[in-house]
Amino acid sequence: MFQVENYTRVSEFVIVGFPSLQSEYFHLVAWFFFILYVTTVVGNVLLVMVFALERSLQKPMYITMVSLALSDIGKYGTACVTSLPKLIARYWWNDGSLGFHTCLFQEHMIHYFGSLNSLILFTMALDRYVAICLTLFCWVVAHIFSGISTVNLTMMPFCGPNTIIQAFCDTLSLISLVCGDTSRHYNTAFAAAMFVLYVPLAFIIFSYICIIISIFCCSPQGRKKTFSTCATQGCIISIYYIPRFFVYSTPYFPNLTLTPDKRIATTLFYSLFPPLINPFIYCLRTKEIKEIFRQLPNRSVNARLKTVIYFGALRF
Repeated sequence: MFQVENYTRVSEFVIVGFPSLQSEYFHLVAWFFFILYVTTVVGNVLLVMVFALERSLQKPMYITMVSLALSDIGKYGTACVTSLPKLIARYWWNDGSLGFHTCLFQEHMIHYFGSLNSLILFTMALDRYVAICLTLFCWVVAHIFSGISTVNLTMMPFCGPNTIIQAFCDTLSLISLVCGDTSRHYNTAFAAAMFVLYVPLAFIIFSYICIIISIFCCSPQGRKKTFSTCATQGCIISIYYIPRFFVYSTPYFPNLTLTPDKRIATTLFYSLFPPLINPFIYCLRTKEIKEIFRQLPNRSVNARLKTVIYFGALRF
């Protein structure tokens, strides 16, 4: 319990970003994140549009892929305050301020989509028909894990500093600004994060072991293809899970230290890199989607020819 009395709660927080970054590099960093933002959103939106327009792709295996794409889109731009948009504003216009409740909303949505991505990766390791039901369920359940830390934060006294040494509002950064002992609340948030991250990871690892055991009965060509797919997906899963463990576990390991700049860089790496390459890893490697993109120029030409023929017939 917090025993802070007669305090004035801060009305806003200020996102600092990289504390050691010199001001002459602000616009360069802003352009980098802007290009990253546009590329990721366009790539995932394109994937969702292709799935919606192509009936041949409306199959169980693609539903989880589209859910992952929608989650990545939401993670990048929900309400224009989640993740990159505000970070870009920080470096482009020196606008790093966020209202108290806006910051809590950002914190909730960032951890919500992080939990959702972990659960969707978990469903990808399941039977495809079971995965459809669980994918829809994941969109609701993910709010529980992020909601635990958000509810706790609303009851904490923020009576002093309001500068967030991070690229966005997250639980670790906000807890460090609380007046009083926050160990119990940090432990609760840490336990929730470890559960939603590493219970799915354990099941994913188990499924990969089963796949590896089963492919020894396949032909050499099939074995090579399966290993290639598993290795690529394994790299993305490793990028998503392993850095998170170090960021969250640093307070529990005295010999493991991260400077603010390294912690922010690590957080941005595991938050932004997987959504950028997910459309290529999970979708563009599949034959059906590659064939659709290969046929797009021919479809465009055929559509133009039909239009010319149609209007030509109308004239005569």
